[in-house]
Amino acid sequence: MREGFVYSDGGRVEAGYKGRAGDCVCRSIAIATNQPYKEVYTALGKLYKALPKGRGVSSARDGVPREVYQPYLESIGWKWVPTMGIGTGCKIHLDADELPEGRIICRLTKHLTAVIDGVIYDTHDPRRYGVEYIDGVKKKLPQRCVYGYFIQK
Repeated sequence: MREGFVYSDGGRVEAGYKGRAGDCVCRSIAIATNQPYKEVYTALGKLYKALPKGRGVSSARDGVPREVYQPYLESIGWKWVPTMGIGTGCKIHLDADELPEGRIICRLTKHLTAVIDGVIYDTHDPRRYGVEYIDGVKKKLPQRCVYGYFIQK
């Protein structure tokens, strides 16, 4: 089984930003698309400001709604691949054996994370593990459900 986790802030510190942030959207896009963090941050910020007032969040530092990041990703040649629908239950987990090769951005509950060839690149490991018995042997398996992912067209 391919698996792994690599700590990555997506270039946030290198771009001059400090402190903690809820920037998983900006970070995961920067990592998966191999773009500079500042470039992604600025682009998302411009799209966000074009939304009607009253959205509550002012920058990519504090979270970006899907109505901003999905059109941005589509405009740079990425497509959405749903892996779950209403009432279908979890079909794909945040597990290298269940995800495609290459660079993808996985959408999880209240989080996006970059996965490159089965390895998670993020500021923390977002997998949730559960224990299952397979052929009488206790195994620790990722349980975090992937709602879908973005992949380059």
